[in-house]
Amino acid sequence: MSESTSTSDVSRYEQACDQAIAMCDGNLRSTIKALIMANEYLEAEMQELQAAVLSDPAPAKLARARTDAA
Repeated sequence: MSESTSTSDVSRYEQACDQAIAMCDGNLRSTIKALIMANEYLEAEMQELQAAVLSDPAPAKLARARTDAA
């Protein structure tokens, strides 16, 4: 962690860690597995959103409309 991380952030991370472990009945291997799975899901969601943004011509149309209006 960086030196700029505040004490409240550290406390929040510690609490989140404790909650994740508790949700897995104290099994650290299960906790890590669950976090990896959650991360993979979020990465897939992000890739889908990025693909949707890149394939949507609406922002380009909006930019052209602003240029044409000027």
